[in-house]
Amino acid sequence: MSRPLRIVRLANFVTPVSGGLRTALRHLGEGYLAAGHEPVLVIPGAMSPGHPAIRAETTTQGRVITLPGTLVPGTGGYQVLARRAPVETLLDALAPDRLEVSDRTTLRWTGEWARRNRIPAVMVSHESADAVLRTWGMPSGAARSAADRLNRRTAWAYSRVVCTTPWAAAEFERLGARNVVRAPLGVDLERFRPELRDGTLRARYAGGAAVLLVMCSRLSAEKRPGRALDALAELRRRGVAAALVVAGEGPLRGRLEARARAAGLPVTFLGHVADRGRLAALQACADIVLAPGPAETFGLAALEALACGTPVVASALSALPDLIGPAGAGATDGPAFAAAVQHLLARPESARRAAARRQAERYGWPAAVAAFLAVHEAPHVHPAAATP
Repeated sequence: MSRPLRIVRLANFVTPVSGGLRTALRHLGEGYLAAGHEPVLVIPGAMSPGHPAIRAETTTQGRVITLPGTLVPGTGGYQVLARRAPVETLLDALAPDRLEVSDRTTLRWTGEWARRNRIPAVMVSHESADAVLRTWGMPSGAARSAADRLNRRTAWAYSRVVCTTPWAAAEFERLGARNVVRAPLGVDLERFRPELRDGTLRARYAGGAAVLLVMCSRLSAEKRPGRALDALAELRRRGVAAALVVAGEGPLRGRLEARARAAGLPVTFLGHVADRGRLAALQACADIVLAPGPAETFGLAALEALACGTPVVASALSALPDLIGPAGAGATDGPAFAAAVQHLLARPESARRAAARRQAERYGWPAAVAAFLAVHEAPHVHPAAATP
């Protein structure tokens, strides 16, 4: 008889205002719990003086344990579990049946810990190391070599490496890694839906513009948010009355706001939108959503836009063009993004919005949870049997 498994998940770069990774962790944890297992998520966080060194709470995705993190400079608040001793002590105490790790930098040592303790462990590759290094300015050849060294050690350390797209898997497969498994993430098709499109709300955001663009992204260098402003400027140069709404926070926000003011561009910066319903309504009101990040392996914000019936123009260098398929387009620089926007807008509105929703419906969360449970060899058990 199958028994409930304690699936301990370790993740860095998770904050109250982070986006895709936090959302994916929540949905997967809720799915594991619903399947009768015991998910435990361990993340870094800031600790106030006089408070316990470990903070634990029970949530809809199971237990969430916060350990003191180390701030990563220049990332706008991201932290990592850089100190090995507290994490190892906690792992020993939790005694997991399965280990799932979502960072291959400071946490890669956990693969060796799992080997010593004979615990099946998986590393989830949420990004392309090669692409991330290039976004930070490393030459292509050097980035590839560094990524190969990192990925070779990662593939050796873990039982399996989970990649969410073929694009993400490619950098492991070129090394001949035999333990790579593909398991897509998903999108909340109930919360994000075309029916949320509201003409009054759209008019308020557009401010009289004929075309409303939206970007939902962390405002940091690797996401290339400036490309959205490049596209807006080019569209207006071409005579398209367009406006842009930016949902997201990050270290580049001040610089982007100053640039928009100096150029006279109609850009509204909303900051982090914590209310998922408000975010869904914003994406449904848009004519086009822009996703300029070149290192995205599975862009949840882009899929959420598609679920709302809104086409997406994404970086051609990322995994997103394959994900969005005929419901969007890929581009590289500002003029190319502008041209792609015009190309999509030339289609009848009803057709382009229906195509977007159809594409999103290929990526529901139930299928994603099932794929990850299969990776863990964790079949469904009766929920009542799970450890409280």
